[in-house]
Amino acid sequence: MQELRDQLRKIALQDGRYSPDAFVFLFESLDVAVRMAGKEGRSGASRHVTGQEVLAGMRENALSRFGPLAAHVWRQWGVRETLDWGKIVFLLIDHNLLKRQDEDKLEDFREGFDFDAAFVTGYGPRLAAALAASGSKDGAS
Repeated sequence: MQELRDQLRKIALQDGRYSPDAFVFLFESLDVAVRMAGKEGRSGASRHVTGQEVLAGMRENALSRFGPLAAHVWRQWGVRETLDWGKIVFLLIDHNLLKRQDEDKLEDFREGFDFDAAFVTGYGPRLAAALAASGSKDGAS
């Protein structure tokens, strides 16, 4: 994994638009996207996720890791809109770290979702739900 992180850092620094952390986060979010798309047991082209599926995985991973601060973190990385994630994906394709299908295009990432609506306004604390679920298991009220 360190070799991959070094490659991602090098690409990010050469490009200069986005933090190396954004590249690492995107790569880490791909597993979430594959799982959410129901393709985790597959391999090769059948494991491929679309731009919208990648964004859904990134959104879920960001909510899990950063909660309502996700939009702020992404902006600190230079990511201002979902199209920026597409630009990063296509940089990784250009460097042979990701593969694309013929139908994949940068536009698939345009207007995926509004960061503030997804992370700030739409944020619901997950801890309360988790505590309620665990409390009901052991008979606590």
